Amino acid sequence: MNDSKTLRVRVMQGETIAFGPGKADLLQAIVQTGSISGAAREMQMSYRRAWLLVEEMNRCFASPLVVTATGGARGGGAVVTELGQEVLTRYRRMQKKAAASIAADLGHLRSLMAQSGAE
Repeated sequence: MNDSKTLRVRVMQGETIAFGPGKADLLQAIVQTGSISGAAREMQMSYRRAWLLVEEMNRCFASPLVVTATGGARGGGAVVTELGQEVLTRYRRMQKKAAASIAADLGHLRSLMAQSGAE
């Protein structure tokens, strides 16, 4: 049972999704690749989409979750800030707690559902 597909924890700021599963995955990919473009490639999304998500996250929090550098001998790059690391860690913890708290009820509801032929 993959609850990450069933349960989606989102942190809202007004009507904007400040942080959710896709943004968490993007932050993690930036940590791993050291760049927004590398993270976008890894996630099979356009660079523009990844950049817009980073800008949205940065606007929603008191200070940036991702900072970028341009140019230089090694080109640009991106770094997840200390705040970004904290947000990611706390969000992953929230996901696990939420999934654990609904596991029994979710399992029961699934047992009441019609079986699909795709399984």
